[in-house]
Amino acid sequence: MLETIQTIVQTVNKYLSDYILVFLLIGVGLWYSIKTKFVQVRYLGAGLKKIFGDLSFKGGDHGGGMSSFQAVATAIAAQVGTGNIVGSAGAILIGGPGATFWMWVIAFFGMATIYAEATLAQKTRVVDKDGNIQGGPVYYITTAFKGSLGKFLAGFFAIAIILALGFFGCMVQSNSIGSTIETAFGVPSWIVGIVLVIICAFIFVGGVSRLASVTEKLVPIMAAVFLLGGLVVLIMRIQYIPATLGMIFKYAFAPQAIIGGGLGSALKIAVAQGAKRGLFSNEAGMGSTPHAHALAQVKCPHEQGTVAMASVFIDTFVVLTLNALVIISTLYTADGPLANGYTGSVVDTLNNANLAQTAFGTVFGENLGSMFVAVCLFFFAFSTILGWNLFAKINVVYLFGPKAKIPFIVIALVFIFLGTMASNTLVWDLSDMFNQLMVIPNALALFALTGVVVDNYKKDTGRK
Repeated sequence: MLETIQTIVQTVNKYLSDYILVFLLIGVGLWYSIKTKFVQVRYLGAGLKKIFGDLSFKGGDHGGGMSSFQAVATAIAAQVGTGNIVGSAGAILIGGPGATFWMWVIAFFGMATIYAEATLAQKTRVVDKDGNIQGGPVYYITTAFKGSLGKFLAGFFAIAIILALGFFGCMVQSNSIGSTIETAFGVPSWIVGIVLVIICAFIFVGGVSRLASVTEKLVPIMAAVFLLGGLVVLIMRIQYIPATLGMIFKYAFAPQAIIGGGLGSALKIAVAQGAKRGLFSNEAGMGSTPHAHALAQVKCPHEQGTVAMASVFIDTFVVLTLNALVIISTLYTADGPLANGYTGSVVDTLNNANLAQTAFGTVFGENLGSMFVAVCLFFFAFSTILGWNLFAKINVVYLFGPKAKIPFIVIALVFIFLGTMASNTLVWDLSDMFNQLMVIPNALALFALTGVVVDNYKKDTGRK
C-alpha cells in the first residue's frame, strides 16, 4: 500500500517539478523582474541595510504583529533549514554540482517574486477582533479572485500548506535533527524527539510574540556560527575554489559528464533539482514567508518587500552557496570520493543526510565535522519548525477559526516527534508534493495582482 502511494506521489512530483514548477517559478520571477525593472537589483542594498540596521535582540510588543526585523528573522528561520544543508546536498548528489547554478537562477528571479508576495501580504492583511494581524496568500488570493473560485483556490492553498509545512515538512526537519544528533553524539533519536517537542510546545503556545522573540535572537547567531565554520573550510581548501566554481558552471550546462545519461535528460534532472530544492530552501513563490512579512509593522509595503528580497539573498546566495562550495571543494575536486560522480561504492556510504557532515569532516576531522553540522542543523531545522508552524497555524485559523489552534498544535507536536523516530522517503516526497502544489494558486494570484504590486512599487518609490 505504502509503495503504491509513494509511486503515485513520486509521479506527481516528477510532473510538477519537470513541467510546471520550473516554468511557474521562473515565469513569475521573470515577469515581476521586468514589471519592476529588476527590483532585486535596484533595491537589494536597501533591503540588506534595513535588516542589519534594525537588528535587535530586545523583542517587545508590536501591536499584534512584529517588527520588520522580527518578521524577516521569522522568514529566514523558515527558509534556512534542512533545505540549505540536506536539501542542497541532495540536489548536488542527484543533479551534480551544476544544480547549484540553477538554484541561483531560481533564487535571483525568486527575489522579485517574494517582493511581490511581501507587498501583497502587507496590502491585504487584516486585523482580527482581538487586535492580532492576520495575513498571507489566502487573503490576496481571495482579493485576486472573487466568489467561489477565490474561496476554492484559497482553501486549496490553506490545506496544502497545513499538510506541507505544519505536518510533513516538520517531520522532515525533525528527522534531520534526530538522525544527525544520533550520528554525532550517540543520543537516541526518541530522546531528541521528546526534548524537541517540549521546547516547541513552550514556544507554540506563547503565540506570535514569543516566537518572534526567539527567532530574532536565534537566527543571527546560528547563521554566524555556520558561516564562520564554512569559511574556515573554504580557506583551508582555497586552492580548489577556482575548480569548484568552474564545476558549478560547467556542469550546469553539461551535467551528463558527472551524472551520466544523455545531455537532454541530464540537463532536465539538474534544472529540476535546482528548482525543487531551490524552492524548498528559499521558499520564494511558494507562499509561506508572506505570512511573516504580513505581520511586519513598517512604513509602506515596499519597505518590507525589499527586506523579503534580502532574506532570499541571505538564504541562497550566502548560506546555501557556502554549503555547496564546501561540499564541492572537498568531495568533488582532486581525488575526492565524488570526483567521478555519484556512482560505485560511494552510493552505499554517502547520501543527502550525511554529505555535509562528510564534507566538513575532511577539514575538521570526522567526529568534529559531524558534530558541527549536527549542531548547525539542529538550530536551522528547529527555527524552520517554528516558522512553519506559525504559517500553517494562520491557515488553520483561516479555515477553522481560533478554536482550532490548540488541536492543531497537539497534532503538529505528534508529527514532530514521529519525524525524529523514522526516516521515510515518502515523508520527503509528500512534503515536496504539497510544497509544489502551494505554488500553483499562489502563482495565479501573483499574476492576477500584477497591477496592484506595480502601482504600489511606483507609489512607494516615487518612480513613474
